Amino acid sequence: MKRILMIALTGSVLVAAGCRTVPETSEEKAVQSAEVAEAIAAFKAKNPKIEVYFKESVGYAVLPKLFKAALWIGGAGGTGEVYQADTQIGYCRLSQATVGFSFGGEFFREIIFFQNLKDLDRFRTGEFTFSAQATAVAIEAGAAAKADYKDGMAVFVMTDKGLMVDASIGGQKFKYIDKQP
Repeated sequence: MKRILMIALTGSVLVAAGCRTVPETSEEKAVQSAEVAEAIAAFKAKNPKIEVYFKESVGYAVLPKLFKAALWIGGAGGTGEVYQADTQIGYCRLSQATVGFSFGGEFFREIIFFQNLKDLDRFRTGEFTFSAQATAVAIEAGAAAKADYKDGMAVFVMTDKGLMVDASIGGQKFKYIDKQP
């Protein structure tokens, strides 16, 4: 029974990851923007040294509510907003697939900082992929001080709730859409 539930959860995540990137109504946009602001505040509260990334990076993507589920094969998904300096320029959607020793489910948040305009533009191409497991820093006291840019990006992850055993390989794929006036 647990196995069927996990497979169903994984399938749900993969289906949800294929959903829309941009919130459809002004209310949905306001909710997402509030979630992004809350996620930024949570990252800064957990580790104030992350502030240097907000000041020095050319831009960043904030994914405030991601869900990951796995039973050998896993998936994660969610949406967020993309900023250049402190101005929102677009929306993004994350889809993640993994395979390996993975069991459970969790909710988490992710921020990707872009070191320069070339890196932000590469993300904005609309179909950007990378392996976050190898490059992400779990946010905790002192973590931001130890992080560094890799391939022009610094990735921070904060787990909200859930239980996950994960020794898998996989990658994250992002879709980007410009914000319309």
